Amino acid sequence: MSRLFASMLFAACVPACAATAPAAPFDPAAHKLQSGRINEVMVLGTPHLSQLPKSFDASQLSALNARLLAWRPQAIAIEALSGLQCAYLRSYPQRYAGAIKSYCWDPAAAQAATGLDVVAATVQTQRLLAAWPAAPSAGQRRTLASLFLAGGERASALVQWLRLPEAERRAGDGLDAALVVMLNVLLQRRGEDMLIAAVVAAKSGHEQVYAMDDHTSDAPADTAQDEKAYGEALMRVWDNPHMVQRKRIGAELVAASTTPAAVLAMYRAYNASDQAEMVFRSDFGAALEEVSPQQFGRNYVAYWETRNLRMASNIREVMMARPGMRVLVVVGVSHKAYLEAYLRQMHDVRIVGTDAVLRQEG
Repeated sequence: MSRLFASMLFAACVPACAATAPAAPFDPAAHKLQSGRINEVMVLGTPHLSQLPKSFDASQLSALNARLLAWRPQAIAIEALSGLQCAYLRSYPQRYAGAIKSYCWDPAAAQAATGLDVVAATVQTQRLLAAWPAAPSAGQRRTLASLFLAGGERASALVQWLRLPEAERRAGDGLDAALVVMLNVLLQRRGEDMLIAAVVAAKSGHEQVYAMDDHTSDAPADTAQDEKAYGEALMRVWDNPHMVQRKRIGAELVAASTTPAAVLAMYRAYNASDQAEMVFRSDFGAALEEVSPQQFGRNYVAYWETRNLRMASNIREVMMARPGMRVLVVVGVSHKAYLEAYLRQMHDVRIVGTDAVLRQEG
């Protein structure tokens, strides 16, 4: 009788006990697409070319660009604010005055030429691309370039300019003389969005690049005194041996980058697996341990993580229209590991390493 009672008690306990057993945490990355072609994302970490010494010869990027072209990306995302986000930031200058000044290009000249503000130009751009012909005329490309400029999308405007024969890079179809000068200046602008992303996009037959940066988490300190103290705290954070080593290695890589092969070597080094730990220890890891009463370091890390999460979501959004895409992301080195980690969690994304693309020849 006692055995029967014990057996009945055990049987009754099984579902209840099972229900209270701790479950393993849900991991989105463990549940990947099972059929069809998964989206592939390759994140290229880059030094910001605008910050390199003037002695750096941008023509030496040719081998890198050729390798990226050979990977056949179907979309390219860049570390830049979209025209629409800048329009939003401008509507809230009380918070975003600093971000506007640092990251938002003023499209006033293009708006004057086209008569369209950022939103109207963006709507027109989307309509034009929705009906875009397989073989657009030069006039259509000039019109699209003017709309991209009015919409605050300079890199995409440059893609259209690069796709035009040189003889067709002239005023007309929405482009006035001032905008033509502007586009010709962009051809030489020292930035990875122009010299790498736009060049590879144009050669790949793309019509645009995708601005995916985000500065909506930017916020000034409550007082000028706090703003000053915040800056001083970060300077102390960055005064550490890991940052000294990181700067030394970076300077050596840039100084040696005088040939296309040397530039490839620089990009191999910046995209190596050990860079993630160096970035963390020299910057965000040090900030986590910053000891000011206001906890400035933790505030900085919160900003950084929020920004990267929003960047990752913008990259993910690029893949919505055409599932199964191959996407190249060109972004500052410090963002690389964070974006890879966040995007790796997505059900329909596979991270592709840069090793094969940047491999040493010979």
